[in-house]
Amino acid sequence: MVSDWQRLVLEFTLPAVITLVMLWLLQPLAHRLGLLDHPDERKDHAEPTAATGGLAMAVGIFLPMMWFTSASPAMLSFMAAAMLLVLVGLLDDRHDLRWWVRLLAQCGAVLLMVYGGGVRVEHIGHVFGVESIGLGALSVPFTVFATVGVINALNMTDGVDGLAGSISLAAMGMLAMAALHAGNADLAERLVVFCGALLGFLLMNMRFPWQPRARVFMGNAGSAFLGFTIAWVSFRLTQNPTHPVTPVLAPWLVATPLIDCVVLIVRRLHRGQSPFRADRAHMHHLMLDAGFTPTQVAVTLTAINLLLGLAAAVALRMKVPQPLLVLSFVAICLWYFWLTARRVRAVDLFVRLNRVLTRSHLKSKDSLLASPDGTEIENVE
Repeated sequence: MVSDWQRLVLEFTLPAVITLVMLWLLQPLAHRLGLLDHPDERKDHAEPTAATGGLAMAVGIFLPMMWFTSASPAMLSFMAAAMLLVLVGLLDDRHDLRWWVRLLAQCGAVLLMVYGGGVRVEHIGHVFGVESIGLGALSVPFTVFATVGVINALNMTDGVDGLAGSISLAAMGMLAMAALHAGNADLAERLVVFCGALLGFLLMNMRFPWQPRARVFMGNAGSAFLGFTIAWVSFRLTQNPTHPVTPVLAPWLVATPLIDCVVLIVRRLHRGQSPFRADRAHMHHLMLDAGFTPTQVAVTLTAINLLLGLAAAVALRMKVPQPLLVLSFVAICLWYFWLTARRVRAVDLFVRLNRVLTRSHLKSKDSLLASPDGTEIENVE
């Protein structure tokens, strides 16, 4: 018999291995089919790179899911919606589709989630300090709006090696903890599969001493798939009366991409520009201009995202009023809008943050070079 721990280890490692194998198998196919992300003035990679990470993760996730879980209408609807997004994303990576084609595919996937999977936002919690507010006839439009928002927020984050994957891994890890806390062990177990596939992808997407650049990107297929999954799981958790988690927590679990997305879209609309306009005004671009390396950007923003998500969870445990958490999120968005109104001001803040983190890193290295009695250990040639 397989113990629970052995099962969890298998559910984590098998998707990681399958994803790694698929990434390796898809490399030559990416070049043959033109599924490559080419360098331009907004990107920091120097060579055309395969954009097959989304397809590899989908295979790495779906095969173990079909093995470990029994088929249900909800699971089949999820897989159908996810494959729609992956296929349209691959076409977008290959042919650069118009924004409205991507938007139609995203809306179609959400409708599959709502009417096939039975997952929708029916109430938004105690955001005004009164009883939970039901959406009624606005339930489906709000679900479409929120899901499309999360998908595009994650897509906008996918501009630095390892960033979108790391934030997705952090978000799904926190969602798994929330599911366990709410008593929904089945959902937490499924999230382990996603975390395993993400780890396998990150091993080829992050920069390491032995890997100076990403060997593969997730592409629009990957960011749409992961953003959709985060939205689906968030709604499953927050709209389930059997295992309730307050909806107020959900935005905090993907705080950094959501804040960046909301602020940029509002600013573009205010300037009369398309909300889908490409530029170098994203949070990760400002950090690169401030001297952060791509790996430092990914690690720092993921750490901030984890900090905000866990802080919100602790605040809820301490019975902090939910309206205060909502106001806090809005306040952070307004502060970041003010900060980035002048690019120089935003870059200067990130320069100072970089200096603080660098000094902290140097101090930790110095402490490791010190002997137990506090004297520094001499280097021996």
